[in-house]
Parts: sequence; structure tokens; C-alpha cells
Amino acid sequence: MGKYKTSSANIIVSDYPDPDVIRVDDTYYLVSTTMHFMPGCVILRSYNLVDWEFCSYVYDKLEVTNGQTLMDNRGVYGKGMWAASLNYHQGKFYVSFVANDTHKTYLYTADKIEGPWTKSNIEGFFHDMSLFWDDDGRVFVVHGNMEIHLTELESDLSGPKKGGVDKVIITDDRENVNLGYEGSHLYKINGKYYNFMIHMPKGKMRTEACFVADNIEGPWSGGDVLCSDLGNWNSGVAQGGIVQDKEGNWFGILFQDHGALGRIPVLVPVSFNTSAVPEPVEGPVVFGSSGQAPGTVTVLDNNPGYKYAPLWSNEFTNPAWQWNHIPDARGYKLESNCYSIETKKTVTNITQAANTYTQRTLTEKCAGSVVLDASGIGEGDFAGLAALEGEYGFIAVTKRDGKFYLVAAEHKTKNTPWAMGVFDTEPPTIKTEIPLVDPKVELKLVFDLTRAKQNVQLLYRENPGKGEYKQLSTPVQLRYTLDQFVGVRFALFCYSTKQPGAKAQFTNFNYSFW
Repeated sequence: MGKYKTSSANIIVSDYPDPDVIRVDDTYYLVSTTMHFMPGCVILRSYNLVDWEFCSYVYDKLEVTNGQTLMDNRGVYGKGMWAASLNYHQGKFYVSFVANDTHKTYLYTADKIEGPWTKSNIEGFFHDMSLFWDDDGRVFVVHGNMEIHLTELESDLSGPKKGGVDKVIITDDRENVNLGYEGSHLYKINGKYYNFMIHMPKGKMRTEACFVADNIEGPWSGGDVLCSDLGNWNSGVAQGGIVQDKEGNWFGILFQDHGALGRIPVLVPVSFNTSAVPEPVEGPVVFGSSGQAPGTVTVLDNNPGYKYAPLWSNEFTNPAWQWNHIPDARGYKLESNCYSIETKKTVTNITQAANTYTQRTLTEKCAGSVVLDASGIGEGDFAGLAALEGEYGFIAVTKRDGKFYLVAAEHKTKNTPWAMGVFDTEPPTIKTEIPLVDPKVELKLVFDLTRAKQNVQLLYRENPGKGEYKQLSTPVQLRYTLDQFVGVRFALFCYSTKQPGAKAQFTNFNYSFW
């Protein structure tokens, strides 16, 4: 028998956006957007909705294109896979999503959540899709932005059904929103159809909406159900899936923007069959408590003695690590305690570099250190540890005129922070540099991702493992921008600006919290 536990509503203080969640028997599964990172389409596992661990990735690589492999030196930043729909139907798992660079809709199926996953395509492009089987066996996808479409699919999910339903069911007020309805999640509960969405009315933060119908084709009616900040981030909690526990209680897992940290999952109670319905919603549903997202939640724990593996790791072979794009197998070697890179091309900055190896930041105050041996780099090469997102900073070893230097660098986007997928080819700006006698050094990033700070300190020790860390420069200011559309990450990198062939070796990664 399960036990109840109370937890912070911020169930994972890390960048896991666009969540969808299901329960199969005692186990919950959550899927999240991973965009350009590989392996991709992460699935987490929990027995209580608040403690989570890695379960699987749906794919190792999505499409071997010039963009997803970074062969074009531009990548697919701000694109890749978005907002997957996770389903369990008649003993099989389904994950479906679109990729905004290939403009395809992908369908992955598996008998077990751990895989192996079989890949196929659904004909068409279904933005922020929700895959749904009705009681009569018909299958639909709800999708779109501003206008929400209902499209009936063939029973084999190959594409839209010939002569099937294909209509707009919900339309936002285009003149009064900055972001129209999107992020659909469709359910049938107690004989009624519910579609949950996100939008951003003018003058408001992200807002959760719900529309209800007695028939899947409509008419649909509803409105906003949650417009609530949490933790004084001046950011709304919205978009995600809902799930029912074994005792009949409903919860939504939505997300909230936390600046450079990214979009973090938030657990919110959901109530049905209640007369306390906030206007203008006509269906019986309430998110949160008294119109607010509560700071704590109480949940049923189906496996109270279970010990969860952490969502961070010092071992390079752990699923906490992902490559920034599909890696070049010719240019890296991966071992539990050693990650090596050899460059195969020349670039101008870190975002063009192949085989950059990343791990999410977790909590507002985390740190990571690594020992770098950069003795194998050449003129104009850089190897080091980065705080990587659209606007980034790094500490690295470089070589100039035959001498090694330790440098602190930063990059500020020249584009509007809301320009999606814009790629900047400018080199980083060097803030500080000092000469090095030995190119084997220990590097450390210390993040303060509280709303008041949003920065990273760049530290080093010239004798790895010995003495106090020294600060190389003033902290680098961080900012969430849509050119990459992800939270800041630790990133191990090496890139060449003049001739390929640079070699760098990373050992002894140490993740910590302060």
C-alpha cells in the first residue's frame, strides 16, 4: 500500500519543458522536449510524481542531416524535436512529435518503455500534437497554434484518414494574445472531452486554458483555468499533461520559465466534478487552489522505499549527458571517467563545434569541475568548460604564438532574445587571459541561477586537486534566449579555428551543489 508525501510543487528544478505524463500500473512516465540534443526525447520514471529518474531515450539520433550533425556549422538550434505526446494503448507505448527543422511528424512505438523503439512517420506536420484514441477505436491528433485542429488518422497512424474528420475546433482571439493557443493535451474523462492548452493573453503571463465538449467534434467551450506565478518569477505555470493516481486524484505537470535555468516542471492539483468553476470555463475543471499554483503538493507514493538514481552524474557514460547535436564518431572517445575530443573541422565559435558534451544544470545553485588536459591543441584552438545556451560563457585553454593561455570568454547575442533559431557566427569575446606553464588544469563553473543573479563564476586550479580555486574573471551574466531555446548547461568542448586535429581530454568531472 502506498503512503502519502508532501513535496515542493517544483518537482524538477531543471530544464524539462513541454511535459507529457502517463501512468501505467504503479509507474508514472514523463516525456520532455530535448530539441537538438542527442540522444533525444528523454523519458523519466517515477512512482509518486515528485521524485524522478532517467528511464530511456527514444532515439540515439533523429535524422542524419547537415544541420543535426552540425556539418553545416549552423546546427538546428531552437528546432529539433518539440512537445512530444506520450501514450500507452493496448499494451504498446507511443511517442509522437514534430521536428521543426525537418518539418516531419515522427512516431515511435515500443512494447517496453525502455525500448527498443521503432521509428516511422505520420504524413503531415502537426504542431504540438496530442495523439488520442477514442472509445470507438477511432484515432485523432489535436494540433496547431492559434487555431486548434482536430484531424482523424488512419488506424495504422500513417497519416490523415481519407474522408475523415479534419476541422478547426478552437480558435484564440488573435488580436488579444501574444501567444495563441497551442500545446494541446486531449483526454476523455467521465464521458466528456477535455483539451488543455497554453496561451499568453496580452498583459498576462503564460496561462493554462481548458475547453470541454460532449462530442469530440464539438461544440467546444471554455477559457482560462490557471494564470498564476510561483516563487515570484513573474512567470506563469502552464502547458503539460494531466494524470490520475491510483486513488482517483488528478494532477497536471506543467512548466514555468526560470530564466537561464530553463523551463522547469511544476506539479499542480486538478479537480473535476466540482461546482467551484472559475469563469469563463463552462466545463467542470479547476487547476491549483483558489486560482493559484500551490507551493507544495501532497501525493500518493506507490513505492515509498524506492531509491531514485539522481538526474545528474559524474560518469560520462550516464544518461545525464547528451551531445550538442549528433556527434561525429571519428572525433571522440567515451569512457566512464574520461571524455576525449579530436577536432575534424575548423569553426569560429563553440556553437559550431562537433562533439560538445553537455549536462543540464540542476537547482539554482549548482557547480561542476573537470580536469582538462589541453596539451594536444594547436594554434588558435580552444578547449574547456562552458556554461552553454544562447548567451554563454566559458573558461578554456588556448594556444597562441606557441604558448598556452587560460582564458575567460563570453558571447552575447546581437539578435533580439526572442528570435527563434537565429544562428550567430561571431567569435566569443575574451574577458580575461593568463599565461599557463602547464596546459593540464582544473576548471570549475559555479552557477547562481536565482532570479536576482542569473550568472556563472569561472574558476580554475593550475594544480588539479590541490589548493584553492581562483576566479579568472568577473562572473558572466546569463540570459534565456530563443535562438537555442534551452536552459544553461555544463558543456565540455574543443574546437579549432585554423587547422583541425586539436585534441583534448577531460577527466574527473565533479557535480556539486552549494
